[in-house]
Amino acid sequence: MQVKEIMTCNVETIDSQANLVEAAQKMRALEVGALPVWEDDTLIGMITDRDITIRAIAQEKNPSATNVKEIMSSDVCCCLQDDDIHDAARMMEDRSIHRLLVVNSNNDPVGFVSLSDFAVKSHDEHLAYEVLERISEPACPHR
Repeated sequence: MQVKEIMTCNVETIDSQANLVEAAQKMRALEVGALPVWEDDTLIGMITDRDITIRAIAQEKNPSATNVKEIMSSDVCCCLQDDDIHDAARMMEDRSIHRLLVVNSNNDPVGFVSLSDFAVKSHDEHLAYEVLERISEPACPHR
């Protein structure tokens, strides 16, 4: 089974110069927690609701004056829409991520694949369980 068979389609993106208020409002309107970040027709990163909270608000940055590019994650993990779902699952497990950006052969975002997509659409309960188990392993907090 290929990723395109289970992914959630219709990815919305955000420009790197948009501010954090715009990003948060777009996430709220779309009911999503992540947006791919574009600059000059190139994918340069990903911004998540967690990035906004931890890298901006917790550091008392002004969300109206802080650009997405300043706090986004630049190390974006992607898979191709034609990849096998087991390969995508392995990527998610190895990186301990809950969602994986799906791109086409032109590197354009075409969807996301998430844990829920594996659980509901893959018809492979064992695979969904394996992904959940690996990405849910507790981290060692610095307390």
